Amino acid sequence: MSDILSHTDHGVTTLTINRLARKNSLTSAMYAALADALEAAKASDETRVVVIQGDESIFSAGNDIADFLNQPPAGEDAPVFRFLRGIATFPKPLVAAVCGPAVGIGTTLLFHCDLVYAGDNAAFSMPFVNLGLCAEGASSLLAPQMFGYHRAAEALLLGEPFYAEAALEVGLVNKVLPPSEANGYAQTVARKLAAKPLSSLVETKRLMKQGQQAQVVQAMQQEGAVFGRMLREPAAREAFSAFMEKRAPDFSKV
Repeated sequence: MSDILSHTDHGVTTLTINRLARKNSLTSAMYAALADALEAAKASDETRVVVIQGDESIFSAGNDIADFLNQPPAGEDAPVFRFLRGIATFPKPLVAAVCGPAVGIGTTLLFHCDLVYAGDNAAFSMPFVNLGLCAEGASSLLAPQMFGYHRAAEALLLGEPFYAEAALEVGLVNKVLPPSEANGYAQTVARKLAAKPLSSLVETKRLMKQGQQAQVVQAMQQEGAVFGRMLREPAAREAFSAFMEKRAPDFSKV
């Protein structure tokens, strides 16, 4: 069975992260599948809304570290960057349902969704600094805009989890529900959207986002360049070695 499931019904294309045995961690192939699915949904007359969801126990543990080390992103056409550009520029409504841990890109992708519904077990984290890396997905721009600078600094510099009610308070999510209801609720909202005039949805989204679209693309490019450089530096090597060896990292000499 595919690690990314895609299903279209009543104008709603649902993309499900389906790798529970590995905590829905994302591989290069999965990023490519997501990027391709967004491109297809953008072009399809059958798709009016896209929903991204995981399982009620976990949304995504972020990057699959072993796969990431074997196939580090190289250049702007790397699958992860294709996916990020695709989600940031997707013209139709994007809805997300998030339950359980949403780590790294599992959180940053939500900044590009139009509506986000969370289970009360959701735990969001952006631990890039803890891995010797920097923010990605334009989170260095969008987190301060949404959270306010000090809360964004807490989330990005400490990299510690924050939970569903805190995410609701800062505007990252629209509603908190029991985990067993979050995916279904997102589907209900998506069908409401799909029943509306697509041209009105697309133009309204475009008008809301046009003031920052160029900034988002620029931020992603800058983050990607710095991320790629930092990935080759001692801090990241120590962080990933420690992760694979199941020990605490020692950054005292980097």
